[in-house]
Amino acid sequence: MLNAMDPDESDHEELQNQHVLLLALLDALKMAAKDLQCNLLSLTNPDFSKSKTTFEALSKLEAEAGNLLSTDSNLFMVSQLLCNLNTLLEKLEKSQGYSLSSLLCRQISSYKISQVAFTIEAEIQAFLDRENVQILARTLKDSDADDDQKVKVLIEFRNRVCQGFNRDFQDLVLRAKVFSILETILCDSMCSNRVRDQAALVIDALARFNKNVFVGLVFMGPIVGALVSMGSCCSIQVLCSLIKFVRTPLIDEMESNGEIPRIINLLSSEELPIQAAALDCILELAYCGRKEVIEAMLGGELVEKLMELQRLEHGNEDLEKGQLSQTKNEGVCERDFVQNFPFEICVVRFAVQIEVGEGLNKVEKREVKLEILRRVRAASVSEAESATIEAEVLWGSSP
Repeated sequence: MLNAMDPDESDHEELQNQHVLLLALLDALKMAAKDLQCNLLSLTNPDFSKSKTTFEALSKLEAEAGNLLSTDSNLFMVSQLLCNLNTLLEKLEKSQGYSLSSLLCRQISSYKISQVAFTIEAEIQAFLDRENVQILARTLKDSDADDDQKVKVLIEFRNRVCQGFNRDFQDLVLRAKVFSILETILCDSMCSNRVRDQAALVIDALARFNKNVFVGLVFMGPIVGALVSMGSCCSIQVLCSLIKFVRTPLIDEMESNGEIPRIINLLSSEELPIQAAALDCILELAYCGRKEVIEAMLGGELVEKLMELQRLEHGNEDLEKGQLSQTKNEGVCERDFVQNFPFEICVVRFAVQIEVGEGLNKVEKREVKLEILRRVRAASVSEAESATIEAEVLWGSSP
């Protein structure tokens, strides 16, 4: 005999289903309001058939919204605006014709419709933002939530952040202490890398959302160190993105905290994507870094490591090129092989970044180039290798 569902559980499930329906309905209403604004010009045309589909969809959604909108007091304004919009649309339909009075009436009505539709869209977006921030905070704090749930809410939140700055949305994020929650996840080694990577991407998005607010929070906490400690391809890519965005202040902070050698050590990773991400990060450091940063990189035997990787890559490249002639008939393009060699001429790329960069003056750049050449000669396994790389370093940046 089947056990009857507990009344409390049944009510809870019904409320959840109702909430899901409400969010779906609000999203559809928001899109319909946006479409209405886009079709503003056709509203003044006596034959506004292009807008009729939007009107019909909006009327249908309004009918469905009746009971659902009444379940939340925060949506009372939306309900009222929908009633006003419906009245304006009916008035517009009755004012069809080519007379001057009809034309004037349509102009006035279409303007009011546009204003109401804009307000509906803004009110719904504000409600959805509150819901999304609350769901994000609740899910990330819930110890019973699985990785899939956490990744899902992080991706949805990041998509919202990437839509651009909004002061009300920023206030919601700050009041919910979302940044602090993300920082805790990022620094939690017991948390899965999937979730930590998504948290890192959200932090990067927030830094771009408002540099004046969230970049300062990056500096104040252990985020940079956590990104390096994770040592995943995604975390290093996020770090590289932050370096490119914040530039010298972040690089100086990294140098003072001893993070530069740790990034160089990632070149020794057994995973090629991590090595490639570390190289990208190093090249960004070389472009913006001050003298102390470059000295820390050279002191970490960066040139020697790059030469070793370049040497190893040349060997793999010869092997791949030998295979290329056997696979061309199978439709394999040479470009596919080139993508497998991120360390091609990496020594000269490093030298060029310093030379064209903005962290050193001319005298410092000359001194650094001489030091790179000295290290190249010392680390070369043959005169031919030394001569080739020295020539690249000396002339590689010339037009």
